[in-house]
Amino acid sequence: MDSTYKKNMVQKLTLLATMLLVIGAINAQKIFTKNGRIAFYSKTPLEDISADNNQVMSVLNTQTGELQFSVMVKNFHFKKALMEEHFNDSYLETDRYPKASFKGSITDVSKVSFATDGLYPVTVSGDLTIHGVTKKITAQGSITVKGGKPLGNARFLLSPGDYNITIPKVVRNNIAEQIEVTVSCNYDQQL
Repeated sequence: MDSTYKKNMVQKLTLLATMLLVIGAINAQKIFTKNGRIAFYSKTPLEDISADNNQVMSVLNTQTGELQFSVMVKNFHFKKALMEEHFNDSYLETDRYPKASFKGSITDVSKVSFATDGLYPVTVSGDLTIHGVTKKITAQGSITVKGGKPLGNARFLLSPGDYNITIPKVVRNNIAEQIEVTVSCNYDQQL
């Protein structure tokens, strides 16, 4: 082999190695979970209603703060089977609108050190889509980093009417006008 050929091969291998490192660094910025949790709670004088969904998918880009959630609405579970049936069939119409999603960002992600254990208050803002309706929301939350693993939490209120969810008159007093939504995601995997 001549020296020009060896020099070209070394340059190409160096370029390839650099590209792989850059791609690896970019991919390492995205973390996700398939087992996030979303819960909601409605409190009225007549009845308290709560439901949980532990099959929430979420992806977080730790560099840019970009944040996405996707949830199958049928995976919310209630204490009473009849409540779950009404929720799916009458209120959220899950055959017609099977998924809910959020696409937005942590607006102050630069305040979070994903390499340092601690509790970091954050603001999340973006588009929430439920029942075929998309609305902009902003919520306060936190990122807790422990052992290099971030846990995201947020709590906010939403009104079913804002998402064209109709509550029949016969049960309207059983369901709060403002539903408390709690989100918790342990980002334990990298893309």
